[in-house]
Amino acid sequence: MTFFTKKIKEASDCLFSCIPEICLERAEIITDVYKKNEHLPYQIKRAVALDKILSGISVFIKNYELIVGNQASKPRGAPVFPEYAVHYLEDEIDQFDKRPGDIFMISEENKIKLKKIIKYWKGKTVRERNYPMLPEETIKAGEDGIGVIDADWALQNGDGHIAVDYPKLINKGLKYNINFCEKKLIELDLSKDPENIKKRLFYKSIILANNSVIKFAKRYAKLAEEMAKSEPNKNRKAELEKISEICSHVPENPARSFYEALQSIWFIQLTLQLETNGHSISIGRFDQFLYPLYEKDIKQGNLTRNKAIELIQLFRIKLNEINKLKSWPTTEFVAGYVMAQNLTIGGQTSDYKDASNELSYIMLEATESLKLPQPQLTARIAKVTSDKFLRRCAELILTGGGFPALFNDDIIIPSMVRRGVKKEDALNYCLVGCVEPSVQGKWGGRYGACFFNMVKVFELAINNGKDPRTGITLKKGIGDLSTFKTFDDLLKAFAIQINYYIKHHIIRDNVQDYTWEELTPTPLCSSLVDDCLNRGKEIKQGGAIYDFTGGETCGIANLANSLAAIKKLVFEDKLITGKEMMDIIKNNFEGTRGKEVRQIFINKVPKYGNDIKYVDDIAVSAFSIFLKGVEKYKNTRFGRGPIGCTWHPSTASVTANIPMGLIVGATPDGRKSGEPLADVESATHGTDKNGPTAMLKSASKIEHIYMSGGSILNLRLFKSSL
Repeated sequence: MTFFTKKIKEASDCLFSCIPEICLERAEIITDVYKKNEHLPYQIKRAVALDKILSGISVFIKNYELIVGNQASKPRGAPVFPEYAVHYLEDEIDQFDKRPGDIFMISEENKIKLKKIIKYWKGKTVRERNYPMLPEETIKAGEDGIGVIDADWALQNGDGHIAVDYPKLINKGLKYNINFCEKKLIELDLSKDPENIKKRLFYKSIILANNSVIKFAKRYAKLAEEMAKSEPNKNRKAELEKISEICSHVPENPARSFYEALQSIWFIQLTLQLETNGHSISIGRFDQFLYPLYEKDIKQGNLTRNKAIELIQLFRIKLNEINKLKSWPTTEFVAGYVMAQNLTIGGQTSDYKDASNELSYIMLEATESLKLPQPQLTARIAKVTSDKFLRRCAELILTGGGFPALFNDDIIIPSMVRRGVKKEDALNYCLVGCVEPSVQGKWGGRYGACFFNMVKVFELAINNGKDPRTGITLKKGIGDLSTFKTFDDLLKAFAIQINYYIKHHIIRDNVQDYTWEELTPTPLCSSLVDDCLNRGKEIKQGGAIYDFTGGETCGIANLANSLAAIKKLVFEDKLITGKEMMDIIKNNFEGTRGKEVRQIFINKVPKYGNDIKYVDDIAVSAFSIFLKGVEKYKNTRFGRGPIGCTWHPSTASVTANIPMGLIVGATPDGRKSGEPLADVESATHGTDKNGPTAMLKSASKIEHIYMSGGSILNLRLFKSSL
């Protein structure tokens, strides 16, 4: 049975009636701060900017709200982050409200203001700092050239992809961080170690940033107090007084109740996304770290189950108010107002027992009743997971919407341990973003790296390294499809190209990390990740305990099916020559012969996703060239403190398979030029004929032990079949 109060209906109606608008409050404030404080070190400047933003943006409390705090002047409004990039703001200023999707309204008055903001930031942005550091070859390998790697979305954004230490927040409060840093400042001897000069800046920025959030919360405390004075309704008056009391206490101090904990978490979740427009800032293991407060309040009679559901529903609605403006090319890669704030439930405890509890079921119920896209709900599944929890997850999946996503502890935990993560931390993993495993409050790695187009690499391999679309050759191959004598020659040609473009993938993203480190420190975020405070280092300086970097790939099915078609039809059955196959795909299967051969490609060759050893083995061997080629490289934090600092891949490509397909010509699997690539680890549409369990078996053969960056397999089932 779904629990749905009048208050929840009002909140939902308000959310759905809000048309996303561009809000310039943050952009105007940060521009003013930078104009007036150009002399300040970036670490301090960013903290000052956050303080001014949180002191200056609009605050309001809606009539139905129990959890308060807003990032823009209107719900679902999108702040602007000009310090990262302004080129798309200038190019698309008259198109934001005319897009085919992810529309944002902007008034003519705000267009004039935005143009002034753009003028100041030209030549000063993260994006503009990035390009002069890149080798010309790396640029040509990217979206401005061949397009094997696409990092433009990262150039416009902060990092994100993190779950901060919310357990520490609710148990210690921000005052703990401030006191810690004040003590460290007293202890620092700047003459003893030159690094202490940097640490001094770090600790001062932490104090500024944490105090700014406390002051922000107290603005709501004051507003609620004033509203309560004139509120005629006794029930609402009491609610406002309670809001005032809570916001006066948290997040400065430890949370005393379940309600206070939710409000404290929300203030940080909100302000992290004002500090940086990083993607995929996630909640972590919600049902684990909040359960003690829930249990205490229930036992003491201070909370009922229904009240907890209402608070969680309101919390979920607030998460859906978070919004972000992206360029249209970036939007195509992550369409649908995606913020990817993940919330994890279930899994197992540190002593290998089923971790699901009453809060796990409440979150499933709240998700089912609201049917909202945020937060993305993840359920960890292990051998010890109860049938009751697994069945309840299945019942929710049956309603549509794709929640909860299911993740296998028995694969993910060993893959993390293989990277050097301590077993007890791996057991406590959560998901950030779409599918990326992380250790909450200890993980500073970067997941939002380049999109890597493996099918484009395949196209280069069969064309002697030359891109048919642009005519560019960056890495000459060992021949083309018409000259290969064996299938092994083709795999060798593919390996040469993929290893070459992996290098540029690494260069591109490491340059991005250095730019973020220099220009956009994140003192608030760093203060909530261990072991930044003890080390006196930002996340990007090596402050976190664990640190890994990973990009996103897609098109496994196209790659496997294309290789299988060549192996079977050219080298084994000899139904077609390599040259004829080249000519046919170059002509996009046009003409009688092209159409005839395309049907052979589609219907006469085994397809990935059907549990067929022939093609699945090809998928594994080809993708493993990439998996094993990436992990030998280091990121910018290597040798600076954290465990790891290597690269690990992911298939978290969201909707990138659509724009990625636009730059790839026809392929031997029967796909026509410009058509979308296959979705993540799923089969090409219409080619999985043997049912969902066969699809699962095909995908499970991929060497996921190397995939500690996260894996996605999307299955779409007819409701009638369930």
